Amino acid sequence: MPKAIYIENDDRRTEAEVALGTSLMRGAGDNGVDGIVGDCGGVMSCATCHVFVEPEFSELLPAVSETEAQMLDFTAAPRTKNSRLSCQIVMTEQLDGITVRVAYPQA
Repeated sequence: MPKAIYIENDDRRTEAEVALGTSLMRGAGDNGVDGIVGDCGGVMSCATCHVFVEPEFSELLPAVSETEAQMLDFTAAPRTKNSRLSCQIVMTEQLDGITVRVAYPQA
C-alpha cells in the first residue's frame, strides 16, 4: 500500500499507509494526524485540510480546479504556490511517499 508522510506544525512526522483512491485528508484522519481538520468531510467547502505539498510531488498532482483555487484563497494559513486541499489529493501508486506539511493554523 502506498504511503504518505505528514509533517505537523511541531515537526512531528507521521508516515501512514493510504489506500489507493483515498484522499490524503481521509488518510490523515485514519492515521491520527491531528493537524488536518477536514470540517466539511472532504467536499471542498471549508479549507481546513490545507497542506503544503513538497515540491517534488507538486508536479505529479492534477491541476488545481477553479473551486479548489477559490477555497485556497480563504485558508487560515497564507496560501503558497504548493498549497493544496488534502481532500483533493487522491492517493495513487505514483504518489507513494508523498510528503505534505500540514498548514497551521487550519481554522
